[in-house]
Amino acid sequence: MDAQQLALVQGMAETRATLARWRAEPWPVLRRWTLVSGATCCGLLVAVLLVAHSLTPDATPLHIAVAGYRPHVTDCFAIFGRNLLVLALHSMACVAGFMAGASMPQIAAAQTSRVSRLVHEHAGRFAILFVIAATIFSLGTQAYVLGYVTSTVSDQLHMAPALLLLGLTPHALPELTALFLPLAAWTLASRRGEWNQLLAATFVTTAIALPVLAACAVIEVYVSPHLVALLNA
Repeated sequence: MDAQQLALVQGMAETRATLARWRAEPWPVLRRWTLVSGATCCGLLVAVLLVAHSLTPDATPLHIAVAGYRPHVTDCFAIFGRNLLVLALHSMACVAGFMAGASMPQIAAAQTSRVSRLVHEHAGRFAILFVIAATIFSLGTQAYVLGYVTSTVSDQLHMAPALLLLGLTPHALPELTALFLPLAAWTLASRRGEWNQLLAATFVTTAIALPVLAACAVIEVYVSPHLVALLNA
């Protein structure tokens, strides 16, 4: 068995052991993930509010789903699909962290050539840097895009951006928290050096996030427009 196969076998064994341990006592790890993810979500919402106040609203009318708009189930699918792309990016960060922090060092240690060993070691560091860059890119992009939309929509509805965000909170808060669960797992693992747990964390955080995102899509389409209209009355 070569080094790559051995790393894969050990990685799967550690993943199964981690899942079994979490299944026996799930709440401590879930609590840590939720707290970090929730804090990230709150920080992003603050950034969105700051961006919304700093940008000039776009004069181009946007299609806004407010009270009186007749929603369709396809709207839920569209929102869920967009969120799936973001969740996939964050989940891949977990997988990359596992490969860089757990698998790559084992493969590098088994290399007989000094050059090959150095290449594998630097590949692991590069993967970690890639995850950090992808995380920053994701947060920055979401803050700008959501801030732009908040600025424009609040201007069209003639309401304060903070009031608009308040009306969107019932779906935005759980939605963003679910999206950031994989990044929360990555952050905690990187601080503790628990890279071998990230493959298990990818499975668990994605499994938790999917039904939450589906429910939030329904709330966004069928409930949030009425709440925004009520606040804007």
